Amino acid sequence: MSGTNKEANPGLCFQLSDEQLELKKWAHGFAEKEIRPIAAEYDEKEEFPMQVLEKAAKAGLTSYAAPAEYGGGGLTSVMAACLIAEELYWGCAGIATSLMVAGLAGLPLYYMGTEEQKKKWIPFLCDPETPRMGAMALTEPGAGSDVKAIKTRAEKDGNEWVINGRKCFITNGGIADLYVVFARTIPDAGYHGVSAFIVPKGTPGLSGGKKERKMGIRASHTGDVIFEDVRVPEENLLGEEHMAFFGAMQMLEKSRPVVAAGAVGVARAAYEYALEYAKNRVQFGRPIIKNQAISFMLAQMKTKIEAARLLTYRAADLADRGEPCTTEASMAKAFAAETAMEVTTNAVQILGGYGYMRDYPVEKWMRDAKILSIYEGTTQIQYKVITNSF
Repeated sequence: MSGTNKEANPGLCFQLSDEQLELKKWAHGFAEKEIRPIAAEYDEKEEFPMQVLEKAAKAGLTSYAAPAEYGGGGLTSVMAACLIAEELYWGCAGIATSLMVAGLAGLPLYYMGTEEQKKKWIPFLCDPETPRMGAMALTEPGAGSDVKAIKTRAEKDGNEWVINGRKCFITNGGIADLYVVFARTIPDAGYHGVSAFIVPKGTPGLSGGKKERKMGIRASHTGDVIFEDVRVPEENLLGEEHMAFFGAMQMLEKSRPVVAAGAVGVARAAYEYALEYAKNRVQFGRPIIKNQAISFMLAQMKTKIEAARLLTYRAADLADRGEPCTTEASMAKAFAAETAMEVTTNAVQILGGYGYMRDYPVEKWMRDAKILSIYEGTTQIQYKVITNSF
C-alpha cells in the first residue's frame, strides 16, 4: 500500500475475527482467574509471583508469539500481542509487565538472530515445563531514550566478546534466565557503534544489582544488571556488528502498540470499576451516576478508551501488513498512555475518599498507569517521533 492509499484508507474500523475474539477470551480468563485475585497482595509485597509465570508458561502465554517451528504458539502478529496485552494488563500491570517481558527477549532473537541462534535460544524461552524469563538490557543511568549515549562496552578478545558496564531499570533484571544486552562496540560512533549480545544467566561476571522500589507496577521485578568482564562466545553476537540500534528501532515499532494495548487494559479496569461504583453509590438520595458531572466524566473516559484502542489496532494492523508504522505506533503509545493516566485519576476522583484508600483498587491502577507514559519511550519521545513525519 502506498503512502497515498494509507492516507485515503486509514484503517480505523476493525472487526475482530472469531479466532481473535477467542484469543481475547483466553487471555481474559487467565487474567481473571490467576492474576486479579493476587494483584493487590503482590503489589503490597513488591514481588513477582513466580507461580503465575509457571501457570502462564504451561498455558502458552509466555511463548505464544514465537514461531511454531521454534516451540512457540505461532501467534506472531502484533495484533495478537495487543489483544493479549490488554487483558493481562486489565488483570495487573505489574504482573503483566514481567510476563510480557519474559518472552520479549525472543523478539530480537527472531528479528535479528541467525537460524542457529533461533533454534538454540527461542525454544529455551518457550519450554512450558521449565518456565524461563528473558530480559532486554538496554537502559543505563545515562542512556534512556538516547541509545547512542550507551556506555556499556563490549570488546573483542580472540573468539570472545568481553562486556563491562551497568544497566538499570531492567524488567526482570537480576532474575532473568536470558539477557539481550546492548553494548557499545565502537567508541564515539553514535548509533553506528552499538551491538547486541545474548548473555545467559550464570555467565561469570553477570550479576543483579539494586532492586528498585517503585511507585507502581510493584509486582514486576525491576533492577540493575551488572557486567564485570562478562565473556560470551563470538556466536552470541546478535545481528550485524555495530548495527544493533537499528534492530532495536525495528522492534520498538512493533512493541509500542503492545504497550499501548496494555495502557488500554489498565484504563478499562479503572473505568469498569468506577462505572459500577457510580451506579451503586447513593448520595443525596440517588446514585451519583445521575449527576451530570459524574456521568460526563465516565462518558469521556469511555470515549478515550475506545479511541486509544482504535489507534492501537491501526498501528498493529499496519505492522502486520508490513507497512511502515513508526508514527502510528508512537501516536498509539502516547495517546493510550496519557489516557490511562487520565482515566485512572478520574476513577479515583469518582470514588472520592474511598478511591484514595488502598482497600480499593483504583489507587493502584493510578500508580500503575504512570509508568506507561515513561517506559518504552516517554510520551515526549513519542511526540518527537511523530514530528519527524511532518
